[in-house]
Amino acid sequence: MKNVRKLTALTRAGIIESLQFRLGTAVTLFGNLIYLSLVYFLWKAIYDSSGTDVVNGMTFYDTMIYLILATAIFNFLEMFIIWDMSRMVQSGEIVMHLLKPMKYRLYTFWSYSGSHISLFFLTFLPTFIVVMIVTKGAIPLGWNLLGFVISLVLALIINFNIEMLVAPICLYTESTWGINIVKETIVLLLSGATIPLVFFPESFRKVVEFLPFRAVYDIPLTILLKKDGSDSLEGLLPLIGLQLFWCVVLIIAGNLFWNHAVKRITVNGG
Repeated sequence: MKNVRKLTALTRAGIIESLQFRLGTAVTLFGNLIYLSLVYFLWKAIYDSSGTDVVNGMTFYDTMIYLILATAIFNFLEMFIIWDMSRMVQSGEIVMHLLKPMKYRLYTFWSYSGSHISLFFLTFLPTFIVVMIVTKGAIPLGWNLLGFVISLVLALIINFNIEMLVAPICLYTESTWGINIVKETIVLLLSGATIPLVFFPESFRKVVEFLPFRAVYDIPLTILLKKDGSDSLEGLLPLIGLQLFWCVVLIIAGNLFWNHAVKRITVNGG
């Protein structure tokens, strides 16, 4: 119970901290409106030039619903662990975090948990409600919502461990700007957050479907929208199973790399 109180205290502090930067949230939402406007006109042109209402099994409105929800998920799943760790290594602050009685990886995860919770209610939930109203209930409601929530929690864990697998590189380089840009580009592209995976070439898509990136955005949205047979238990279990598999693999890989990389820490004066 003592450990639970510590973790919930970190979550509560994260919620309070995230609510202090309401202007930042508003600016992010405004930027997303501009991004989604560009996405709308881009995909409208693609469908108009295709000569058909259905491309790779998705209509224009199916594609827009997918991409709007993917953007909303990105808003509250986004983490800045790599940037934060890079700055802490450069300033030497990383040493103070390592001296804390809680393990750094565990502390970092629960420190971010509060902002994820608050941003879920401030960004994703309103977006979901607006989509439901505008599309007049195009998103099916039922047991898929429970599966979506479970999948979303697993996606959060996977995304965190991808971040923690890349972040320790700054212990070797002291700067991860370029590496982080490459990581974000790969994740957003191969996860289906910018282009639905059904639009990928078939041979390439078969490879991407087994990578961990898909488990961050595409799998939760597939479950929510009841695509690819995910509305049945037989279709749902393989998707959740793939996420669990990558959770275990990335946690183990991240811990091993962190334990090795942390020995490389050097700060001014020592």
